[in-house]
Amino acid sequence: MSKRQVHIVGICGSLRKDSWNRKLLFNASQLLPNDYRFTLADISSIPPFNEDLESQLPQPVTDLARLAESADAFLISTPEYNYSVPGVLKNVLDWLSRPSAGAPLALKPVAIMGATPGLFGTARAQTHLRDILFGVNMVPVNRPEVLVPQVHTKFDEHGMLTDATTRNFLQQLMDALVASIR
Repeated sequence: MSKRQVHIVGICGSLRKDSWNRKLLFNASQLLPNDYRFTLADISSIPPFNEDLESQLPQPVTDLARLAESADAFLISTPEYNYSVPGVLKNVLDWLSRPSAGAPLALKPVAIMGATPGLFGTARAQTHLRDILFGVNMVPVNRPEVLVPQVHTKFDEHGMLTDATTRNFLQQLMDALVASIR
């Protein structure tokens, strides 16, 4: 009998095609054990949360909920907009917290990180995100905090992380996420 692969679902708080946070997720996924599977969720078609739609969930929400249900853990990377998380990320977490979607986030481990061209590395956004994750009953990996400032100086033209310190923190975060699953 073959062992089931552990499945990590990544959620990027930015919809931008060339997002630094998407690149950070890709680089982090490369640091997971070989027998782990990583899937980046596509949140681009998730409509704004509306209780009127809960009786018949929009198909993109149903698809996302099914993907989230298959996850053993989550990895979220978020930019910081106006001292907080982007609305699209909050919207996704709202949909996935609802009983109508099966509340597939509840009691699952989650690691968070964030990148920004600014100097503070998404510290405020991650603080707010931790409050939201408490509200949706997820189990956060608390350390290390991966706050990547001046991100535009830390990747090469192919999206590969070149900063050794950041890579070390990413490895520690992936190790902590793996430990939280086992």
